[in-house]
Amino acid sequence: MIILAVDPGTATTGYGVIEYEGNCFKVKNYGIVSTDAKLATELRLQEIYYQLKNLVARYRPDSFVIEQLFFNSNVRTALAVGQARGVCLLVAADDGLPVAEYTPLQVKQAVVGYGRADKVQVQQMVKAILNLREIPKPDDAADALALAICHAHSYKASKMVRRLLDDSVSER
Repeated sequence: MIILAVDPGTATTGYGVIEYEGNCFKVKNYGIVSTDAKLATELRLQEIYYQLKNLVARYRPDSFVIEQLFFNSNVRTALAVGQARGVCLLVAADDGLPVAEYTPLQVKQAVVGYGRADKVQVQQMVKAILNLREIPKPDDAADALALAICHAHSYKASKMVRRLLDDSVSER
C-alpha cells in the first residue's frame, strides 16, 4: 500500500510518501511544498494543488492522509490552514483517493505510544520506524511522515478486526 500524507499549510505544506507492506516501511519521498508569501492567496493555493497533483501522478497512492483541523486561538492561521486543507482534499477527490484524517493526538499515540509526546519524541520515532539516518527536515515533512505511519498502523489494525469479524460470522 502506498500512502501519501500531507500536513497542510499555506506557507508550507509537508508531504510524505511511504510504502507499507506487511510490517515493513519504505520511504518513497518526503518534503514540502513552499509558497511565496508575496503571492496572492489564490496563487499560493494553486501552487499547492499542482505540486500535490504531481505527487499523486508520480506515486499513485492507495490512500491520502491529512491532519484533522483543530481550532487554535489564532483565527487567521486557522483559516489559512483550512484553505490549504481544502485544496489538499480536492486533490484527493480529483483522483478518487480514499481520505483518512487523524488528530495530532492520534498521530502521537500511534507513533510514540503516548498522546502527549512532544515534537522531538515524534521526530525521533519517525526516524527510527522508517529507518532513516537523520530526522526528516523540515518539521512539516516529519509531521507528514508521522501521519503516514499512523495511517499504516490504523489500516493494519482495522484490517485485522475485519478479518476477525468475518471469521466469527462464518463460524456461525
